[in-house]
Amino acid sequence: MVSKVYFTDFKSRKSADNKINKVKRLFDAAGFGGLVEGDDLTAVKLHFGEEGNDSYINPVFVRQVVDKLVENKAQPFLTDTNTLYYGKRHESVNHIKTAVLHGFDYAVVGAPIIIADGLRGGNSQDVEVNLKHFKKVKIAGDIHGSDSMVVMSHFKGHGMSGFGGAIKNLAMGCASPEGKLEQHSCVKPIVTELCTGCGICVDSCPVSAMALEDSRSVINYDECIGCNNCADACPETAVDLDWDKMGVFMEKMVEYAYGAVKNKKDKVGYINFLMNVTPDCDCLPWSDRPIVPDIGILASKDPVALDAASYDLVNQQEGFKNSLLHRNCHAGEDKFKGVYDRVDGRVQIEYGEKICLGTADYDLVSID
Repeated sequence: MVSKVYFTDFKSRKSADNKINKVKRLFDAAGFGGLVEGDDLTAVKLHFGEEGNDSYINPVFVRQVVDKLVENKAQPFLTDTNTLYYGKRHESVNHIKTAVLHGFDYAVVGAPIIIADGLRGGNSQDVEVNLKHFKKVKIAGDIHGSDSMVVMSHFKGHGMSGFGGAIKNLAMGCASPEGKLEQHSCVKPIVTELCTGCGICVDSCPVSAMALEDSRSVINYDECIGCNNCADACPETAVDLDWDKMGVFMEKMVEYAYGAVKNKKDKVGYINFLMNVTPDCDCLPWSDRPIVPDIGILASKDPVALDAASYDLVNQQEGFKNSLLHRNCHAGEDKFKGVYDRVDGRVQIEYGEKICLGTADYDLVSID
């Protein structure tokens, strides 16, 4: 089985070919109008970006998808879920404030914002999946309750999953905080011999799961939520992860992605933006230099095929040598492993195909 992935590049010499019109044409080419029925409450799944980040999807592009959904008689709303880590999007009040700060206001996008797991993440729905790691997964209630969904993802690197695209947007992005914790449970931080006992990590822990013993930091794993605030705060890079478990972490993510769309057969469309391909997730309060040039926008009804095509297109580029790439800079080389050499992001694609989330085989169809 081969899935169609529709593609447009960023070349433009006339108004009909500007990015705004390209988004509209992609929507139509991919047949997304057929995903919705009259009065569908349609989730437009986004990442609004952590405060300080600026590589999230431009709200003007989101407006084009909202307008196309309205044209097809749906009732769209913008949505994301609260974060496990304690930043500006840990609860809904500041999450919405951050989204508006970044331009996702009704006047710009033409749709309201609903944080899908409620004020503090308590709006959660158990979904039965019966897969290797989980029998049930915990999906945000208002995503589960929506009639249809368009998932708009900024395709970029990620330190724990190699890359983040449509699959990760479904997995972490559609889970309640408790579901995020289930996915992170196998990759909680470890304190290495580099620890100097400065105590900065102890102060950074939002749930008081760290303490100093014999001038060394220790972690209470029964209390640890895997937010990795300690790793970010440590001035000695003494807090690390168990990199051998990243494959299991990614498989858990894919099972959550499966659960996020289980009740929406033939009712979900996916769009990946291959621009500002930064090395890090938009959860970080900064945006580093891109690792490759801007490429284009892709759309598909298959999240696995879409991420596979996006992955391949990034790797076909010549990498930027003044970026975080430390190897694999040449066209055809794996750019994500050139940044994170201990993580193989293709686990997401391979396992997604194995559990029938989609197929890695795709036919790339240019609409230009």
